[in-house]
Amino acid sequence: MTPILAVSAFGDDALGDHDSVGLLEEMRIGSLHADELTAAAIARARQVDETLNAVVSWAAPAVRGDGPFAGVPSFVKDNENVVGLPTRHGSRATPHSAATVNSPFVDSFLAAGFTVLGKSSMPEFGLTASTEPLLNGPARNPWNTEYSTGGSSGGAAALVASGVVPLAHGNDGGGSIRIPASCCGLVGLKPSRGRLPLDPGLNALPVGIVAQGVLTRSVRDTALFYATVDGTSPDLPPIGHVTAPCTSRLRIAVLTEAMSGMPVATDVVETVTRTAMLCESLGHRVEQIAFPFPEQFGRDFLRYWAGLAFITELGGRRMYGPQFDRSALEPLTLGLSRYFRTVAVRTPASLKRLRAFGEEYARLLAPYDVLLTPVLAHVAPPIGYLAPDISFETHLVRLLRYSSFTAIQNVAGVPAISLPLGMSADGLPIGVQAAAGYGQEAMLLGLAYELEAAAPWR
Repeated sequence: MTPILAVSAFGDDALGDHDSVGLLEEMRIGSLHADELTAAAIARARQVDETLNAVVSWAAPAVRGDGPFAGVPSFVKDNENVVGLPTRHGSRATPHSAATVNSPFVDSFLAAGFTVLGKSSMPEFGLTASTEPLLNGPARNPWNTEYSTGGSSGGAAALVASGVVPLAHGNDGGGSIRIPASCCGLVGLKPSRGRLPLDPGLNALPVGIVAQGVLTRSVRDTALFYATVDGTSPDLPPIGHVTAPCTSRLRIAVLTEAMSGMPVATDVVETVTRTAMLCESLGHRVEQIAFPFPEQFGRDFLRYWAGLAFITELGGRRMYGPQFDRSALEPLTLGLSRYFRTVAVRTPASLKRLRAFGEEYARLLAPYDVLLTPVLAHVAPPIGYLAPDISFETHLVRLLRYSSFTAIQNVAGVPAISLPLGMSADGLPIGVQAAAGYGQEAMLLGLAYELEAAAPWR
């Protein structure tokens, strides 16, 4: 039996089942008008969000951009400033005051033409891989509402997968675009470091792990988005508008082992293996490899991640305003901050290794063009499995066993894409990650087109 969405907003309205490219073509020939799309997306969101719980604030009226995507409705994740809307970062500790200026990314998002309908939900400060903030409650997976959407761009994933909008903003500091894409059956590309604009504070981090992007239902939507907004860094080759499968045959390394020998579910391994075999049948050179990265990486990244929680707890008033209430922080954030205090003395050495990791990553994978891996060690967990108020120790063990594949590319600064190439026996999506070298988004998009054509998803 073909799995179907438990919660679907798709219907016989202006949006239909089009992706963004399809909607733009309908508007170009005059079959649809932007106002119809806005009205349809708002109606769809009102229809399903009582169940999905993915929208945290509404822009009234919608904020309209003017550019190549003009008329396409979307949502912005709740850690980017949109004028007139609060930016809560999924936290009860942040003030509810409305932003007075857009973030640099939102300016570029509006310049691309999107109509911003509101903000999508996220876990507190994006610190975990499930969107279940105490501020708003859990976002629910459209495939099965008892399960997580992933995180931290989980609200965006729910809105795109359910058909509310064809594309939504996400960002990724350790897997936060790719993880929800995997959980909800979407395409999610994390670009190279410096590809898209960030807030100055994120650019000032000791290790630049955060990247902006989108979640979509089609490779061509992702490709057009990056062709439109690309151009931030002079050090990166332009992606251009990738419109077809790649013609080069690639050297693909396949990795199904997790860090520190942690378990990977059988259906995940089978999905990656099946994808590798598909790549081989298409003429690519495929080679299985053992886990190539040093075990120290996991400890170093955890110390850095915990340090971000520590900075948030101690510096929240400076970062978010005098109304920041550290007593309202969630147990996970406070637990990470406490953990950092125990490892702070070792953090300078960790930062040094993390800053050098990009060169090590390039050296280790020099014989290959693409690294093919799971996105996650198992399918989306039930709501509550990564809840913010379970014990810190339990949450941390579960999180590390679940999401040990994606942070590697954030630290290395390289692009990686999640593609919905599998489905569990219970009807939950399984994503496969393809990563490439710095600045090689065009190669990944070409491979993604080829896989989409050979193994079409919904």
